[in-house]
Amino acid sequence: MLPDIEIAQSAAIRHIKEIARTLNVSNDDLEYYGKYKAKLPLNLIDEEKIKQHNLILVTAVTPTPAGEGKTTMTVGITDGLNKIGKKAVAVLREPSLGPVFGMKGGAAGGGYSQIIPMEDINLHFTGDFSAVEKANNLLSALIDNNLQNKKRSLNIDPRTIVWKRVMDLNDRALRHIIIGLGGSSDGMPRQDGFNITPASEIMAILCLSEGMDDLKQRLGNIYIGTTMKGKPVFARDLNAVGALAVLLKDAIKPNLVQTLEGNPALLHGGPFASIAQGTNSVLATKMGLSLSEYAVTEAGFGADLGAEKFFDIKCAYSGLKPKAVVLVATVRAMRHHGGAKKDEYNSASAKHVEKGLGNLGKHIENMFLFGYKPVVAINYFPGDTEEEIQLIKDFCSNYGVEAIVCKGFAQGGNGMTEIAAALVKQIQEEPGELKPLYNGHHSMEEKIETIATKVYGASTVEYSVKAKAQLEQIKELGFDKMPVCMAKTPKSLSDDERKTGRPKGFIITVREFEYATGAGFVIPVLGEMMRMPGLPNIPAAETIDIDANGKITGLS
Repeated sequence: MLPDIEIAQSAAIRHIKEIARTLNVSNDDLEYYGKYKAKLPLNLIDEEKIKQHNLILVTAVTPTPAGEGKTTMTVGITDGLNKIGKKAVAVLREPSLGPVFGMKGGAAGGGYSQIIPMEDINLHFTGDFSAVEKANNLLSALIDNNLQNKKRSLNIDPRTIVWKRVMDLNDRALRHIIIGLGGSSDGMPRQDGFNITPASEIMAILCLSEGMDDLKQRLGNIYIGTTMKGKPVFARDLNAVGALAVLLKDAIKPNLVQTLEGNPALLHGGPFASIAQGTNSVLATKMGLSLSEYAVTEAGFGADLGAEKFFDIKCAYSGLKPKAVVLVATVRAMRHHGGAKKDEYNSASAKHVEKGLGNLGKHIENMFLFGYKPVVAINYFPGDTEEEIQLIKDFCSNYGVEAIVCKGFAQGGNGMTEIAAALVKQIQEEPGELKPLYNGHHSMEEKIETIATKVYGASTVEYSVKAKAQLEQIKELGFDKMPVCMAKTPKSLSDDERKTGRPKGFIITVREFEYATGAGFVIPVLGEMMRMPGLPNIPAAETIDIDANGKITGLS
């Protein structure tokens, strides 16, 4: 089979005007970025149609390092729904350059279930990430300028500043830095650091905002630190809101592209699920539901991270409620969770699969917890055996859950019609009804304990000395009524990536807290989480190239 990029480059791509026509969007509403990409205005969102249409969430088991193919399945289900005569649109996040040039590669799907133009989507696309980066770093510059400007100083205590700069690349050397070195005109020396752009609070804000007014309100609520007298300082105190919003004036609009089969796809925003809410924007999701009968979206990493945050943060703020949930699993992941080593992932082993099914079981139980009976999508790989697949099907059957082999990677929409039909039937006969895990009346500790014990399966939660002190500050500042957005390794249900499968009896440790008060949540940091990743020993960047004719190779 051809590499993803060659499949994408050989596709008969349609002009974006044709894709818009399938959604009944007029040419006058398109803001063109070349022939194959366009932004859509927010006035296309129709709250009445949203109530009538159907949202499908795609999530997954705890993934192997390469991921389990949620985007591939999301695109495939969209194509499958259209194959069986339904009007469906995929609603996805934009890829970050960190994974593209790092280890995981791009995020445009794979095989014959991709969104195109693949190269543009995986690189600079329409500039949304750049706009978020610039807005984030403008706020950093305004903070340091206020420290320097004695006449208009807010008297910020530099030791309390929690706002960091961002860059959309993996660069571990920038995690902890000293700025302001040189002379007195070069700024105040202080500790600082960089996060990766998808971890920026402004990315989270962009993806939770309901429009420009809401965006500006949230930008103003960004917590910076405190004054020397302990008074909290917010972005609005720096008169930063207008300028930040101007930088985001185009980024707030969702992007229209297409699948390989010419079906519409909306891409917008890209917060990571390990350190943010991990799902595309509220605006894009609502636009997808406004323009089509079915909107198929995904939440990053495993269901313990992406789906939990989708339900408890995105749905809580937006009022969105999925009608069905797809839980992606692979035979490879079951082997992994059953103890197979990395070089054994592609080797058939019914023993490893059977042992690893506990991880799938926990995620099924978690979806029940939220009010959904998931449909399990077995993302098929050529090395999967009938015995291994049957083990997964029988295991799911014991939960009363249907497991369907999905061959979208190799067959596109034709390999996804069975699961598409199953989802339509479930939505018609037995739609899910969202049950949030907690509400604003619960204390910060109760929210954390609820997620840790009920979703992860932990026995208890412990707090570091630093985290305990920060908890008191959170309560004093009134941030304790907000949802929590757990920052945790995606490689395990626990906070220790070495604990694969379905670990039990473990302790969750909250190391510290971070604040995203503009986005509207507090971030408990579990274990050794990093908000600026590093490159692997052999980064993907080493194999990416472009020839004299502009043809790109090496992207995946």
